[in-house]
Amino acid sequence: MSTTQTTPPPTQTLTKVAVAQGDGIGPEIMSATLRILEAAGAPIDPEFIQIGEKTYLNGDASGIGEDAWETINKNKLILKAPITTPQGKGYKSLNVTLRKSLNLYANIRPCRSLTPFVPSLHPNMNVVVVRENEEDLYAGIEHRQTPEVLQCLKLITIPGSRKIVREAFEYARTNGRKKVTCMVKDNIMKLTDGAFHDMFKEIGAEYPDIEQEVQIIDIGAARLASNPLNYDVVVTLNLYGDIISDITAEIAGSVGLAGSANIGKNFAMFEAIHGSAPDIAGQNIANPSGLLNGAVMMLQHIGATDIAENITNAWLKTLEDGVHTADIFSENFSTEKVGTQEFADAVIARLGQRPSTFEPAKYAASSRREAQNEVVEESLPTPSKELMGVDVFLDHANKDAQKLGEALSSLEGAPLKLKMITNRGVKVFPNGNPETFCTDHWRCRFVSLDSNIQVSPPDYRPVHALEVIELQKTLTEHGFDVIKTENLYFFDGDRGFSLGQGE
Repeated sequence: MSTTQTTPPPTQTLTKVAVAQGDGIGPEIMSATLRILEAAGAPIDPEFIQIGEKTYLNGDASGIGEDAWETINKNKLILKAPITTPQGKGYKSLNVTLRKSLNLYANIRPCRSLTPFVPSLHPNMNVVVVRENEEDLYAGIEHRQTPEVLQCLKLITIPGSRKIVREAFEYARTNGRKKVTCMVKDNIMKLTDGAFHDMFKEIGAEYPDIEQEVQIIDIGAARLASNPLNYDVVVTLNLYGDIISDITAEIAGSVGLAGSANIGKNFAMFEAIHGSAPDIAGQNIANPSGLLNGAVMMLQHIGATDIAENITNAWLKTLEDGVHTADIFSENFSTEKVGTQEFADAVIARLGQRPSTFEPAKYAASSRREAQNEVVEESLPTPSKELMGVDVFLDHANKDAQKLGEALSSLEGAPLKLKMITNRGVKVFPNGNPETFCTDHWRCRFVSLDSNIQVSPPDYRPVHALEVIELQKTLTEHGFDVIKTENLYFFDGDRGFSLGQGE
């Protein structure tokens, strides 16, 4: 068996990379990955940083210290093994902290089947999930508002949606992909998911060479799981993307084989998508493939595509030859069960070789770093904005909607009038259904005293912000517990708030 190992020419410029060895199996799979990169001549210069569980337990609630931040800010690139977030005590996810702090808005997760060597119900599947990485429910803004009700705010921005949709189309075009599918739930969340859908249509018009479709996330996820060959690139919101990228990785063969890229304008982070698996740490049995594939994406990102191809082809040849770690070992297709470091040795021994069953890797020649430096924040026109009312949320233990509505409708001195009350989004006053289950959390919609009950813009009348403040004062003076308010706006004449179910 021929062996090809290369080292960078002495004059080759090395790219400095902040390397986090992680927790659990992290140090083992990082060691294996770096050995393969070094043997292949990857033009990188690792600078190790300490983040994760030890940092948390040393008293830093963020899981990352100033020295690590300094190295990251200097190098702009991170190769990260999985980390462990301690349970309880309010520790925040370090992954989310890094993604949001560094504006890593795009999470790219390729998932391909490796049959027959890694069993999959879907041979030949090859799907890339492009997930928005900063917004949505992952903003992590939660409140307990009443004894019975807790809320989590879903935040979707127009600029954020535009960036991730454009990233998906650019990825498809650069990598020769033919179709982009957008998955949303805008039949229910008409404003938030609806805005994402609108941005998909708007940006998609600039890519007439790429087939485009939109699917509702629930049936889309089901179809993706049952027939992934109908999909190519999928772009979606943060939570949906987190779920379906794990689905695609698992049905392709194993979550343990998939890597991912987190791309921003000035920074990029590469990692495996699996966790730190502390139960098998230190046993030399973990599969390093997920982190290795993340490192290959990093090499593509910095333009070292020839070395990325060499590593991928050696990895595929190793799988073809049946040299497998325990997680993918099978009597039918495996010839040798190896540990973490032995698997790395097998890949290194096959550098310079090409697979015969799998199609050899061929990566786009353009550098993603150059492409990302061309990202321009797109300016948006500022629409007109009119305040048309306010939703006042009350903590009210008496669950008689009719009595609450009558009390709010007869308030003396209130500058605005009650239009409706909803409970968990369903209208319960006026003319509510007595069968509707209610909690102690009430949304009370107030509008101008001369507004009609209809919902179209001409039937609302503008209100003044001071009237909203006066309304809160009046409600408080009458003994009502105001826990939150949301102003109701029209933007360029379009309603910027949802109707109650049954309104």
